[in-house]
Amino acid sequence: MTETPFHTKHDMKPTEDSKLSEIWAVAEVHGARSFDNYAQIRSVAETIRDTFCAWLDGSDEPCVFLVPPEGPFRAENYQSGAFSVSGQGYLPLKPITFGLAVRISQDKDYMRLKFHCRKEGDMMKVSIGDKRPLALPLPIDETQLQPVFERIHNHILHFFQDAIDEYDEGDYGTSAIGFDIFRVEE
Repeated sequence: MTETPFHTKHDMKPTEDSKLSEIWAVAEVHGARSFDNYAQIRSVAETIRDTFCAWLDGSDEPCVFLVPPEGPFRAENYQSGAFSVSGQGYLPLKPITFGLAVRISQDKDYMRLKFHCRKEGDMMKVSIGDKRPLALPLPIDETQLQPVFERIHNHILHFFQDAIDEYDEGDYGTSAIGFDIFRVEE
């Protein structure tokens, strides 16, 4: 019986045509695509964060933060922690979710919206919750975000107006899922 020699990760050098080199090559391509996917989605999220308040009222005061898509959050930017792939040890090649906390009151209440992004060819599909996605051409620039801003604005207005209408009509016994509203204590 022939023993297979023990190899460490430092001395393992497969031949160019080995099965192991095939695995390494495809894993390297996968890693590059995963990073590209994350980088493009993060760029979209950060552009929305950086320009939405100005679109709302021309203010430079921050009223939008990137937050985790689920769980507790504070009104602050979570950097890479705002994305569903955070903490996974590697970047999976799949759609990515992020949270956007939007200030909804003078008392510093924030509503978290959950965004889903997926790249399809040269388009980025962006949706809020389970709503129909908007297709945006890549690369994204802030002039293309007008439909996203309008969708966010209308989404928040309708959330509150629908609840008001249901209350006024006496039919407010249902519960809405997918929104977290928090008041920031200073």
